[in-house]
Amino acid sequence: MQHQSKIASDEMDELFRGILCLESIEECYRFFEDLCTIKELKAMAQRFGVAKKLTDGVTFQEIVQTTGASTATISRVKRCLNYGEDGYLLVQERLKEIDS
Repeated sequence: MQHQSKIASDEMDELFRGILCLESIEECYRFFEDLCTIKELKAMAQRFGVAKKLTDGVTFQEIVQTTGASTATISRVKRCLNYGEDGYLLVQERLKEIDS
């Protein structure tokens, strides 16, 4: 069964197809630096790091101190981990498989 996203569209499908065809970290840098602002990329990287720390059991206060993320950002990521689409967990598991 295909996931029914709230943001699904032909344009989103094409974007994701483009992302899936990237073959290296260098290609990702090239594409995402063209697609996003530096601020947007840093915010996404920060949220991804916060998700990893939350799943590892790190406290809000420790996350604030080590990442500089606001408590609002940490809360938003925690909400996604608890009630979202499990995207963070999916990617974290895949990265574990690659790294092992």
